[in-house]
Amino acid sequence: MSFLDRVETLGNRLPHPAVLFIALCVLIPPLSWLCAALGVSAVHPVSGEVITAVNLISVAGLHRVLTEAVTNFTTFAPVGIVLVAMLGFGIAEESGLLSAAMRSLILHTPPRLLSFSVVLAGLLSSLAADVGYVVLIPLAGVIFATANRHPIAGIAAMFAGVSAGFSANLVIGPLDPLLAGISTAAMQLLVEDYEVSATGNYYFMLASTPVIALIGTWVTERIVEPRLGAYRPGHSQPPAATTPNPPTPDEERLTPAERRGLRQVGWFTLLAAALLFTATWPEGGVLRSADGGIASSPFIKGIVVIITLYAGIAGWIFGRATGRFTRGRGAIEGMETSMRAMAGYIVLMFFAAQAVNYFGWTGLGLISAVHSAEWLRALDLPNTGILIAFVLVTATINLLIGSASAKWTLIAPIFIPAFYLVGIAPEATQVAYRIGDSATNVLTPLMPYFALVVTWLYRYDRRAGIGTLLATMLPYSMAIGLGWLALLGAWLALGIPLGI
Repeated sequence: MSFLDRVETLGNRLPHPAVLFIALCVLIPPLSWLCAALGVSAVHPVSGEVITAVNLISVAGLHRVLTEAVTNFTTFAPVGIVLVAMLGFGIAEESGLLSAAMRSLILHTPPRLLSFSVVLAGLLSSLAADVGYVVLIPLAGVIFATANRHPIAGIAAMFAGVSAGFSANLVIGPLDPLLAGISTAAMQLLVEDYEVSATGNYYFMLASTPVIALIGTWVTERIVEPRLGAYRPGHSQPPAATTPNPPTPDEERLTPAERRGLRQVGWFTLLAAALLFTATWPEGGVLRSADGGIASSPFIKGIVVIITLYAGIAGWIFGRATGRFTRGRGAIEGMETSMRAMAGYIVLMFFAAQAVNYFGWTGLGLISAVHSAEWLRALDLPNTGILIAFVLVTATINLLIGSASAKWTLIAPIFIPAFYLVGIAPEATQVAYRIGDSATNVLTPLMPYFALVVTWLYRYDRRAGIGTLLATMLPYSMAIGLGWLALLGAWLALGIPLGI
């Protein structure tokens, strides 16, 4: 059995992420009893207080588990933030705005910028849920073939942007508040009132977007296309009844109504930007804090609501312009659809909230963070070296567990406090996680859309399989991972803020 077969077999044996958190809920209480019996403890590095393990298998522990289960869930930071954000993005997606914007970007691109625009569109598609995988990846193959370039190179370039560059974007998207909420919950194990903002990584991710697009362009044109050679249509496979048909350029062209809708959304975007500038730039702006600052202002604290309002209104404008929303009901249905899609996330977050809180109650999170910090100090690595090692660890875990939020919920309570105690801000730890979590997405058959991308390849080369896709995507994964790490190292060395 090959290495990839072993990885696939092992990954298929992993249970659903929610089951992992249920197992943690069951295992943490007896672990707390054992650690309390053994006298496991640590000295708080700030207060000097001795922290001892708390036994949850007790009357007080049972009472807490029963009486705080609801509040554990309702106050869990990732829940409310993400659900609110998805209301606005649900309207934008239901109206067709996100799909039209992505198609417009690709279809109106000069040939010399085709590779760059394809990778960039893939990066931006994280705003539109599954649009990148379902619409843009096959469309990129069609467009490359139309331009007399190898369609598999187009598919690979788009797949690299959609998946290997998943975290990068020009604007704040649903992933930002999701990860920030998990980071906040993990950090509050150590510092009770610490809050990681949804914009805490924005500057770095904004700068990462063109860098990754350029790296993806270079790999496409210098490595992937030369390796593939000239495209020979004779190897293509006629469509099978069970094989999804890729969209044609005519099917994906913007209609007059969509073009009109995008123009109206463009004018609205300029107006919204002007209003936000007026509310935040002047010293007396209404969205600045009482002391005139920005860091803890209503603008920063309410950024998720602002993004939700923008996405919702823009989606409504587009839906009205295209006739998709003839009444207010269309926008409501968009929000309802997005909430239905979040059902699995809500179930996952309920058990994740219990596990995270149980871990916090036992004191084991803080104790393990203190001892981990001491171990890291003993290694005497620079903080940049620690973060690079963490990127590699995350990239390896990502080959077996695909869900970004599930992985982060599992490991954030350990790494964020431990790194903070050696001088690494939680925002930096979160950035390192995002790099490792994204770069190897294109290499794991356990990624939900991996098999679908293989299907798109097969339409252009009937010899294509998992090995074809892995061999094609490995240069993207390595180049994007190394380039992203180099950018992070330079960023930290120059002391540039990671975000707001």
